[in-house]
Amino acid sequence: MANTPQARKRIRRNDRRAEINTNRISRIRTFVKKVEAAIAGGDKSAASAALKEAQPELARGVARGVLHKNTAARKFSRLTKAVSAL
Repeated sequence: MANTPQARKRIRRNDRRAEINTNRISRIRTFVKKVEAAIAGGDKSAASAALKEAQPELARGVARGVLHKNTAARKFSRLTKAVSAL
């Protein structure tokens, strides 16, 4: 267990950040699922609109450090390709 005041503070901070980051990841997944649902439904206009909403969320996840930039790029590329194929 933490013995120093700094280590105790670090544990408190890590708990707060973990909750915030979990919420961010959940939000990103929700936006991605909306795009995937529109693709599965075969609605190109809805899928492209959902994709435009998902792109800044993925970029924000990268900027905040909850997603690796290549992961976000890969997800965006695959979603874009799937929407284009409709």
